[in-house]
Amino acid sequence: MSTDLLERPDTSGPANRKRETDALLYLDDLRVTFDGYKALRGLSLTLERGELRAIIGPNGAGKTTMMDCITGKTRPDSGIALFDGSHDLLKSDEPAIADLGIGRKFQKPTVFESHAVADNILLALKGPRAAFASLFGWRNRVEAERIDALLETVGLLAHRGRPAADLSHGQKQWLEIGMLLAQDPKLLLVDEPVAGMTDAETAETAHLLRRIAGEHAVLVVEHDMHFVRDLGCRVTCLHEGAVLAEGSIDAVSADPRVVEVYLGR
Repeated sequence: MSTDLLERPDTSGPANRKRETDALLYLDDLRVTFDGYKALRGLSLTLERGELRAIIGPNGAGKTTMMDCITGKTRPDSGIALFDGSHDLLKSDEPAIADLGIGRKFQKPTVFESHAVADNILLALKGPRAAFASLFGWRNRVEAERIDALLETVGLLAHRGRPAADLSHGQKQWLEIGMLLAQDPKLLLVDEPVAGMTDAETAETAHLLRRIAGEHAVLVVEHDMHFVRDLGCRVTCLHEGAVLAEGSIDAVSADPRVVEVYLGR
């Protein structure tokens, strides 16, 4: 068993043990089968608090299934998935996992296009959701500085009053990242964020994710190897539902197995 996973006696009985981890995210031996197809075949991965990590690999490697397991969309057949200490993700549903502090951004941006950029952030802000808070207009009393700080982080402060529909594709991606940040997640899962972006937008997105990391952990699934190199982070390559290689971009890119199954194509 990995040293990242600790087992402590549970007071409910000597046969039971409480699993805890010092890592933010701990996945061990996840296995998922769909109609006989093994989508995950013993996938194990550890992500530290505030870490930026890139996930690469060919189509069908298990990248999306892995994120589905983390967010509760897919229930693994077996394995361990712990978050932020001892929270068992395999026993939680999607809303509960989101409340734990896991946010997910899909490849296609989803923003409120008929609303102003700043209003998109306002609608996403984390805050009290009880009837009392809604009745007395908590969201209307949020200080503009909080919204502006988020817009500045994602490079959209100058566009705060524009309709989201008027933004470029890349800017919409940044706005959605800002909306995720408004929820103050511990972990962001970001799926192919630079698909369809210009070179300048791609470079700025790498810079943005590097800025976010540290205060938040970020797990990025991406095929663009130039972008992955710009992230300057640890890289994990998946193949056939398991980790094939892990390390720096140079080490992973030089691995003959990665070249054969992914980079050489």
